[in-house]
Amino acid sequence: MKKILFGLLILASSLFAEVTNVDVTPQFIQENNLKVIDVRTRGEWEATGIVPNAYLLTFFDERGNYDIEGFLSKLNKIVDRDETFALICRTGSRTGMISNFLGEKLNYHVVNLRGGMMKLLREGFQPAPYNPANIVTQ
Repeated sequence: MKKILFGLLILASSLFAEVTNVDVTPQFIQENNLKVIDVRTRGEWEATGIVPNAYLLTFFDERGNYDIEGFLSKLNKIVDRDETFALICRTGSRTGMISNFLGEKLNYHVVNLRGGMMKLLREGFQPAPYNPANIVTQ
């Protein structure tokens, strides 16, 4: 039920979202000095590596559950409300939903990295190894 309600909320918010959507490329990552928040799961980080210096902050767990208040509490320790930052996931599906929610409903300045880590890897991006120290825990 939580998934359905969240999905409807995201769909409604996407109708008015003012989020920047960017087809992610290795050049974009290298040339932009944005904080990157990686919302994937630990298993995904381990499997593919991460964007160097990315903040690892899971939104949906392996079962599809989420904790919006917990996520926002941790996010607010990484970025200021008026600071532009980027979200990345595996393919861009999760970040599309999350970006629209954060941008439209909560007025964050979000760049959705469309295509996600899979697109970066296909284009020859060299990820950093997963490092548990990058996980945002508080």
